[in-house]
Amino acid sequence: MNRRIFLRNGSLAGLALSTLSLGACSTTPEKTTNPADGDAAADGGPDTSFELHEATVAELQEKMKSGQLTARRITELYLQRIEQVDKAGPRLNSVLETNPDALKLADQLDEERKNGKLRGPLHGIPVLIKDNIDTADQQQTTAGSLALAGHKAQQDAFIVRKLREAGAVVLGKTNLSEWANFRSTRSTSGWSSRGGQTKNPYILDRTPSGSSSGSGAAAAANLCALAIGTETDGSIVSPASCCGLVGFKPTVGLWSRTGIIPISATQDTAGPMTRSVRDAAILLGALAGEDAADAGTRESSGKTQPDYTKFLDPNGLKGKRLGVEKGHLTGASDAIPLLKQAVELLKAQGATVVEVEVEKQTDPLGEAEYDVLLYEFKDGVNKYLATAGAGVKTLTDVIRFNTDNKAKAMPFFQQEILETSNKLEGLQSPKYQSALRKSHQGARTALDTVLRENKLDGLVAITNAPARCIDLINGDSGGGPGFSSPAAMAGYPHITVPMGQVHGLPVGLSFVGGAYQEGPLLTLAYAYEQASKKRSAPGFKAPFLG
Repeated sequence: MNRRIFLRNGSLAGLALSTLSLGACSTTPEKTTNPADGDAAADGGPDTSFELHEATVAELQEKMKSGQLTARRITELYLQRIEQVDKAGPRLNSVLETNPDALKLADQLDEERKNGKLRGPLHGIPVLIKDNIDTADQQQTTAGSLALAGHKAQQDAFIVRKLREAGAVVLGKTNLSEWANFRSTRSTSGWSSRGGQTKNPYILDRTPSGSSSGSGAAAAANLCALAIGTETDGSIVSPASCCGLVGFKPTVGLWSRTGIIPISATQDTAGPMTRSVRDAAILLGALAGEDAADAGTRESSGKTQPDYTKFLDPNGLKGKRLGVEKGHLTGASDAIPLLKQAVELLKAQGATVVEVEVEKQTDPLGEAEYDVLLYEFKDGVNKYLATAGAGVKTLTDVIRFNTDNKAKAMPFFQQEILETSNKLEGLQSPKYQSALRKSHQGARTALDTVLRENKLDGLVAITNAPARCIDLINGDSGGGPGFSSPAAMAGYPHITVPMGQVHGLPVGLSFVGGAYQEGPLLTLAYAYEQASKKRSAPGFKAPFLG
């Protein structure tokens, strides 16, 4: 498999499902599953009976302010929804575990509200967190790996600490592509040895993409108010696209990475996965900030905003100049008509759109990017495990555990990426230094040049192709348009917004800008979202098996 394709459709995508036929996958599902009882819905559309269906942060805050709901009741409703949809009914398998302390946390926040203390817009809001992010509570942090089963972090990740300070309720941990899909070139996204397979809530035999598969499926299915994912190359924006969400990969350094199981020190970041641009903006500002333990955040000093909602302007496309990736306007992908419709809408909202070619410059950097990730993974994982207090202390230990427990840890695909990474030298290697200059600086130069020479406010493209079939035997497969890598290699911000569906499967529209241009990108994304209104809740459609 070409490594560029793997990064675009593997690390960025998610698959696998032991309960479904491995050989059948259809674009014409036969029925819709009712989340409450598993029966077919009468109208074949999404179930809207859930009391918090498509609820926004602002709507939840208004309900708590009026006394209609409490943080405890909101938390109870989402916990019930997880039982009905994730553990029963469609069985999405997106949530690895719920937080045993969630209701106690909600009670404390209700008491604060009663006493006149409000921490901000996240006060009492339940949030699901990807299971490679440390939480110093009763929950495990495992990256989906059985090698880390039972590991409970000693400290909250920096962003989790900020999340708690903002008054959010840590609702639970979501499933993911094991080791953030950096284990095998034949992996199936959305599958982990600890959690099994996450399904796509739109059509259940389709990939939710990944590696933030559980966060994407859960937020799409209304199992939480907000979710957090992580990305190295596409692992937020791809599952957000495939699950009909807004996904925001911020500039690397805007959010701290301390306490997050790493792949790459130069490309990793966590970010919001939400049902609206406004909710992404709220979460983005609450968790941004400089962290003394993460040198990557030093550049963000003075460049972050405590409130990114001030950038949300429904008329924000007027007078803007955007570059559309030329390579995404032609070809066989069913997503291309959606992009062309989106371009016409952008123009109708007052934007000027010109064709540009970014991927011709950044695609040749893919092999160098892969080398960077291999070197940085070994270095970062060994540093994390050395102080984590887990049963395994090194990458060598992880590899040995998987080998000794092959039947459970590697039933479908192997660990050749872990093994390749583990054989490499340290970050002083000339090969690593050369690869880093080529991929990181090369991508920045390409994006900066295109943005500057064309006087652009941002770039637009298809985030990725519609979700592929889950296939545990062959792993992730299929190509098609995708636009995660340029911003990923450069460490630049990238937001995806729903732009429609193909055969009932969502596809996202990407907006990419320069370093620390989160605010201007939010303006573009929000204006497009408000003009297009393409978010549609999932229907949990069962596969057509003939």
